[in-house]
Amino acid sequence: MITFITGLLVEATPLRAIIELNGLGYEINVPVTTAERLPGVGKVVKLHTHVVYRKDSQTLYGFASTADRDFFRMLIEHVSGVGPKVALSIMSRLSLPLLENAIREGDVAALSKCPGIGKKTAERLVVELRSRLGAASKAPSPIAGSGQDATAESVAPANSAIADAVTALVVLGYKLADADKAVRQAVVSLGGNASTEALIKRALGR
Repeated sequence: MITFITGLLVEATPLRAIIELNGLGYEINVPVTTAERLPGVGKVVKLHTHVVYRKDSQTLYGFASTADRDFFRMLIEHVSGVGPKVALSIMSRLSLPLLENAIREGDVAALSKCPGIGKKTAERLVVELRSRLGAASKAPSPIAGSGQDATAESVAPANSAIADAVTALVVLGYKLADADKAVRQAVVSLGGNASTEALIKRALGR
């Protein structure tokens, strides 16, 4: 089992990254929430991976943190009707803290807005995953670059800071997905010690 890959980022798109390691290029499918945290092309990056084996192929999926990867595994292993492509689509819509909070709170309306799933699948997410979610997950973190292994624990702000910042933007009129994206970008820009106030200001472009 390949659990992570560290190498040179040679190509990146919103749903794919190619990492060169020991003369080999590894094509890795990633959610948008991971792609937006990739370093620039030509820099060292580490992705936590999951491999899906089929009779005629094997596909690599990569994530910014082990928490993201483990949530992906939980989606494809425990929710009927959710395969890797749908799981990536779900994780591309909202950050992990908001996804987990929506599942815990039974927010079917928010979950059903994720591309590729409807109300019934959203309800299955709640029913089949709510009991599997423990304490609040670690917030998303910038992906390690330049040979350094930055972890979610060491660089990400608390879930409450992210949730409070997203809530504030929603109150100001942002759609949930847009607010989440703006705050994710603020986290990447400001780093792990950013306060809720600082995240809001950066998200608003101030």
